[in-house]
Amino acid sequence: MPKARKTLISLEDTPYYHCVSRCVRRSFLCGKDKLTGANYEHRRQWVEKRLIILSGVFAIDLCAYAVMSNHTHVVLRVNKSKAESWTNRQVIERWHQLYAGNYLSQRFLAGQTLGVAEKKQLDTFVQTWRERLFSISWFMRNLNEHIARQANREDKCTGRFWEGRFKSQALLDDKALAACMAYVDLNPVRACMADTPETSDHTSVKERIRCTQNAERIHQPKHLLAFVGNPRQNMPDGLPFELNDYLALVDLTGKVYRNDKRGSINQHLPPLLERLSLTQNQWEALTRDFEKHFSYFVGSANSIKVAYQRQGYTRSPGLRSCLALLSP
Repeated sequence: MPKARKTLISLEDTPYYHCVSRCVRRSFLCGKDKLTGANYEHRRQWVEKRLIILSGVFAIDLCAYAVMSNHTHVVLRVNKSKAESWTNRQVIERWHQLYAGNYLSQRFLAGQTLGVAEKKQLDTFVQTWRERLFSISWFMRNLNEHIARQANREDKCTGRFWEGRFKSQALLDDKALAACMAYVDLNPVRACMADTPETSDHTSVKERIRCTQNAERIHQPKHLLAFVGNPRQNMPDGLPFELNDYLALVDLTGKVYRNDKRGSINQHLPPLLERLSLTQNQWEALTRDFEKHFSYFVGSANSIKVAYQRQGYTRSPGLRSCLALLSP
């Protein structure tokens, strides 16, 4: 029986989550339908554009994404403290980018004076909207509903486009985060949709590589959570890895999937993998079948047990895989 979403999103345990949405109809989300010959490739851009918009509205950072033929992958980080730092005006302005708000919020932004009771009522609305703006469920709702409406309108039909629920996996530590991001970024390579990470369209890794190849100014994409280096004191906000280490690791891992390059793979593992204390075999298994190995929480054995106990579970699904693949 599916678990309630509130038991799968636990900010006490981690701000990082891997979410997967799959189409419910036979028709593809994107790509070319071999049966009908219809080409839906342009829909990839719909998803990517919507992700960029939502990452600028929500207090949720986009770490990685891949838009596939019949499903999407996103790795998200909830930034609750950012949402709590917003003023009421900032919350209302962000909410109005997605919804019309209500009579009170429209009057407030127009500069009209509100009475004491009206201000109190508006504060209640603002608190609700603030909580929704760091909610993964509301983020995914705004992504999937928007794409479903566009697709249904184009297909001239009605009905459900996505499965009833998106799949969510909580990433409890750096090992789980790095492995999941690489798994997501390499999805097109694994599916034979691209030969290399830099040619895998509509993925976060291609965007990151494109920015590093800018001869005039090397930078990181603004809509993606930046890599800020290894954990240290006074660490900037961002992903706890070196960008060059991560890209080298993704490239190395991608080559493992190609039979014609198995003999030429450098057996000396990149520094990131060494720091994570994972063997090459563990890493290959993690980045090949991440979804299949784990259930709701992903991390070390201790963090898995604590997370499930905190949510009132009597069992710890996926514990065996965590012991085998995420333990030194």
